[in-house]
Amino acid sequence: MSNVYVMDHPLIQHKIGWIRRADTGSKDFRTLVSEIAMLMCYEATRDLKLTDVEIQTPICKTTVKELKGKKLAVVPILRAGLGMVDGMLAMIPAAKVGHIGLYRDPETLKPVEYYCKLPEDCSEREVFVVDPMLATGGSSIAAIQMLKDRGVKNIRFMCIIAAPEGIAAMQEAHPDVDIYVGAKDEKLNEHSYIVPGLGDAGDRIFGTK
Repeated sequence: MSNVYVMDHPLIQHKIGWIRRADTGSKDFRTLVSEIAMLMCYEATRDLKLTDVEIQTPICKTTVKELKGKKLAVVPILRAGLGMVDGMLAMIPAAKVGHIGLYRDPETLKPVEYYCKLPEDCSEREVFVVDPMLATGGSSIAAIQMLKDRGVKNIRFMCIIAAPEGIAAMQEAHPDVDIYVGAKDEKLNEHSYIVPGLGDAGDRIFGTK
């Protein structure tokens, strides 16, 4: 069963409090989402492996630590996931970025792929799939399956707010994918919105409502 890490860092919790407010406008919302992603990235990369490398300082040779092994990639689920990319890249600027686009079929309510563009060597990278909200889990489950179908083996999922139903669905569908959550909320309502949540993250990031 995948591990679920709920971030308890005071700065993350403080900033999530601000994006929940109905009167936080798009400009501040965007900035805060990016900052939360940056702080969550710091926490979620805590277990990355290091290796010793010998370098030359202005004074002498010495041994320092560098990240070892797999390079990283960030894959936002369009479109709300885009709001988290800059914050992630602020922490890991060498990461490559892919994009996955899904929409919900109005008849079946199942996610349908409309776009997928990944780094060529994505299968060799440690991939962070990012989306601000984990509600039913449908989109994130489908996005991660798309990555697995393309040979990606090392996947982590990061969201700012999650419903218990979405976490459970993700764990069942992808027990090998660790889940990083800014705040675990109470439930989904009858329209599959997270309660208390923050509304539609995409609309609030891009000012489309």
